[in-house]
Amino acid sequence: MPKTASCPNPKVVDQPLKFATGGPTQNGKFYAAAKAANAGNRLPERVRVYEKIRAGIWSYNGVFHLVDAWSEPDEFRTVHKFKLVAVSGDEDLSQPVRIDAERRRLIPTDIKLEVWKRDGGKCTMCGATNELHFDHILPFAKGGTSLKADNVQLLCARHNLMKSDHIQ
Repeated sequence: MPKTASCPNPKVVDQPLKFATGGPTQNGKFYAAAKAANAGNRLPERVRVYEKIRAGIWSYNGVFHLVDAWSEPDEFRTVHKFKLVAVSGDEDLSQPVRIDAERRRLIPTDIKLEVWKRDGGKCTMCGATNELHFDHILPFAKGGTSLKADNVQLLCARHNLMKSDHIQ
């Protein structure tokens, strides 16, 4: 539920699965799809996941399969939780659900925040502040890690494309 004049703090309101009219909310659609996948009644839905780093700054985390859902209370309300399974080959929509937890390209939030602060929210090559990407210095495909800030840098889209998989 978004913040509105009638609901100044959405964090204290239950997350509904249906609108008053009976139609499903976005949470309701996700919930139904996840439950159907978990029951084996359909293939898991593919979702692109973005992570909010701070206001106006989002980071793409890849493609995931939506495989289960449940509801649980927090301090003030009931919230809906979703289990996502990473898809190897991110954008290759033909890839099956990956169940194992093998090494991932995904850069953890704490590493992103550390890199953002260290690099001052700017491309390390030209100082650009828009279209920034978190880039592996030693490419992931060549054994680079996502788990250490010293292997991650901020690059603008232009410099990230120029770099490709070349080690700088």
